[in-house]
Amino acid sequence: MDIKNWKEHPKVLELRAKLEDRKTRGILKWAFQITVTLVFAAVVALMMFQTVTMQENSMEPTISVGDRFFVNKAVYKFSSPQRGDLIVFRTSASDDAALHIRRVIGLPGERIQISNGKILIDGKEYEEANQFPEITNPGLASTTVTLESGEYFVLGDKRNNSEDSRYADIGNVKKRYIVGKLWFTCSPMKKFGFMKG
Repeated sequence: MDIKNWKEHPKVLELRAKLEDRKTRGILKWAFQITVTLVFAAVVALMMFQTVTMQENSMEPTISVGDRFFVNKAVYKFSSPQRGDLIVFRTSASDDAALHIRRVIGLPGERIQISNGKILIDGKEYEEANQFPEITNPGLASTTVTLESGEYFVLGDKRNNSEDSRYADIGNVKKRYIVGKLWFTCSPMKKFGFMKG
């Protein structure tokens, strides 16, 4: 074999073709795996998370109009809302119904009443972690509201300027109408990060 022409030798050419074929297959396999992973991640994200923008001032000062969030849609498929959770819900089963954000106060089976500006749960005054103004309009909760199974009593943090469970338009929120829990603040950047409640 002529050493100068070793690159042209049939065995060398055959080996080069095999290596190039293996390399091409490896690249195609790698590209396919990345594509499948990205598609899977996108599907999971669509199923588990949703973005929502605050449209009302009922949650000020905690949340301002225009704040954007990721909503964890999966969390309440495996658990139930807890007192103090910031939830996103609709007032009906219609997908066109507006989304609302409020704080969970009363849980299924509890009796809620607002008396002398204070929230009573099963007759005992509810001490909140945050400082909210005394409630001047108890609305429907001026008399005892009994929550049925799967019902939640919600209030806005702007207690005296919030449409919430005290009013018939919202009323007690049924679990099946709850979209999810506020999970992560997207904007504004100064609030960027996981929700603390």
